[in-house]
Amino acid sequence: MNSSTLTLIFFLISSLIPHFLLTLSSSFSFSLPFSNQGEWRLLQPTIGISAMHMQLIHNDKIIIFDRTDFGPSNLPLSNGNCRMDPFDTALQIDCTAHSILYDILTNTFRSLTVQTDTWCSSGSVLPNGTLVQTGGFNDGERRIRMFTPCFDNTCDWIEFPSYLSERRWYATNQILPDSRIIIIGGRRQFNYEFVPKETTSSSSSSSIHLPFLQETNDPSENNLYPFVHLLPNGNLFVFANTRSILLDYKNNVIVKEFPEIPGGDPHNYPSSGSSVLLPLDENQATIEAIVMICGGAPRGSFEAASKQNTFVKALTTCGFLKVTDSNPSWVMEEMPMERVMGDMLILPNGDVIIINGAGSGTAGWENGRQPVLTPVIFRSSETELSKRFSVMSPAYRPRLYHSSAVVLKDGRVLVGGSNPHVNYNFTGVEFPTDLSLEAFSPPYLSPEFYPIRPTIRHITNTILGYRVFYYVTFTVGNFGSASDVSVRLLAPSFTTHSYGMNQRMVVLKLIGITMVNLETYYATVLGPSTQEIAPPGYYLLFLVHEGVPSFGEWVQLM
Repeated sequence: MNSSTLTLIFFLISSLIPHFLLTLSSSFSFSLPFSNQGEWRLLQPTIGISAMHMQLIHNDKIIIFDRTDFGPSNLPLSNGNCRMDPFDTALQIDCTAHSILYDILTNTFRSLTVQTDTWCSSGSVLPNGTLVQTGGFNDGERRIRMFTPCFDNTCDWIEFPSYLSERRWYATNQILPDSRIIIIGGRRQFNYEFVPKETTSSSSSSSIHLPFLQETNDPSENNLYPFVHLLPNGNLFVFANTRSILLDYKNNVIVKEFPEIPGGDPHNYPSSGSSVLLPLDENQATIEAIVMICGGAPRGSFEAASKQNTFVKALTTCGFLKVTDSNPSWVMEEMPMERVMGDMLILPNGDVIIINGAGSGTAGWENGRQPVLTPVIFRSSETELSKRFSVMSPAYRPRLYHSSAVVLKDGRVLVGGSNPHVNYNFTGVEFPTDLSLEAFSPPYLSPEFYPIRPTIRHITNTILGYRVFYYVTFTVGNFGSASDVSVRLLAPSFTTHSYGMNQRMVVLKLIGITMVNLETYYATVLGPSTQEIAPPGYYLLFLVHEGVPSFGEWVQLM
C-alpha cells in the first residue's frame, strides 16, 4: 500500500469522527480589531549601502543592493577586495560594497560583490531558490546576475554578461508556471523576453514586441516598472500608465484590454503608485482575482517637481479591478492620506500594508516632499468601507525615493533605504541618504493577541505537491472555531521602486480541523490546484487563527 493511499485512508477515518472534526464555514472573513497601531524598532543604524532593492530568501537572509555608479559606499568589501570596472561612470576601482546579505536571525550582515551597475533593475527567484537579477544601467543593462543561497559565508553574485537580448532598465519580472522568468519593458523597451532564453528561436533576438508599452509611453515615461500579475488562467495582467491588458504571453496575443483606471492619472514610475494581486482563495468555487492599485502622482507631477520645483499633492485613491469578471470595472476607494512611492505588501493574514513614501511630489532625485511616516493597513475582508483602512504608528525616519520593504517570516515588515538625491550625501540636503534598517511590527504581533496566536508545530512535508493532502499541526491557547482558521502560502517579493515583483498569496483549500488534545490541532489542507495558481518555488506557509498569523515556515512547492 503506497503512502498516498494511506494518507487518503487516514483522512477518511478522521473525517468520520465528528467529536474531533470541526465543521468549516465556506469563507474566511474574520477581521482582527486594531486595538493598537503597531511598533517600530531600529535594527541597524547603518548597513553601509542604501536598501534600493531587497529580496528575502529561504535561509532567512535578505539580499540588499543599490548601484555601483554612486561613488564609494560606507561599507568596504571583505578581505581588502576591490571591484575593477573600466566602464563604471563613477569609480573604475572601487573597494566598497554595493550589495549585502543581511541575516535576520542574528541581525548581522556581510558584504557581497556586484561587478556592474544594478541601478533600477529587477529580479525573480527560481524554484530552486536562486535569485536571478536582471539588467540595470550602463554596463549592467544586459547582464543577469545569480545568487544561490548557502549556509556559510562563501556564496556571492555570479554575473553573465550580454545575456539579455535588450537593455533592461526599469523593467518588471514575473516568475511563470513553467519556471521561466518573463522580463517586460524597461526604458525605451517596448518588448519582453524570457530567462532562460528559448533555444528553439531562429531569430537573432529573442525579444518579442509589445505595442501596448509603446502606446502607454509618455514624455514622463509613466509606464516604467509596469505592474505585472500572473492570473489563475495563466495569462498576465499588465498595467502601464493608466491602461491595462490581459496578455497571453505564449502566443503574444492581447486577449483583452481592461477599462482605463478612473481619474486619468498615471500610477507607474515616476508617478510611482503600487500594486498587489489580492490573495487567491482555493476555498472559493471559482477563484476570483482582484488587482489593487494605490497611490501615485497626478499627471505632470514629475515635470512640476524636476523643472519648476513645485510639488503637487500625491493621489489618495485605490483602484480595485476584479479581472476574472467577464466585464470588469474599476471600484475606487480613498486612502486616509496622499501617498506616492509607497510599498504595498501582503501581510501573513491577508491584509495589505502600505508603507514608506511621500505626500507630494514624485519619484526621482529631490522630487519628493512631505514624507508619509504612517503606514496604513487595508483589510479586504472588511465590508464596511469606513473600516477597511487603519492608520498605524508613525516611523521616525523618512523613507522616500529608493526605499524598499519586505515581509519577514515572523510577520514583521523590514524597511530600509531612502536616497532622494544623487550619491551618498549626508549633509546639506533636506532628506539625507539613509542607510539604516528598521522593522515595523503590525498589531497582530502585540502581546494582547498571544492567547489566540497559533504556533505551527509540524508540517507533514515541507516539500509540497499540487493537489496533495497535507497536515499542519498547531497549538493555540484559546481556539475559536474552524471557520477562524486559514492556511496561506506567501511568495516573498523582489521589492524596488514601490513595487513588489512576484509577490503572491494563495489560501489553501482547508478540508477540516481536528483536535489532537487540549490546545493542539491539525489542519488538513490540499496543495495548490495548478501551477498557474502558485508557480513552483519557495513559499512561506502561515496558519492564521482569528486574524492572527503564526510565524511562517518555509516550504518548497514542486
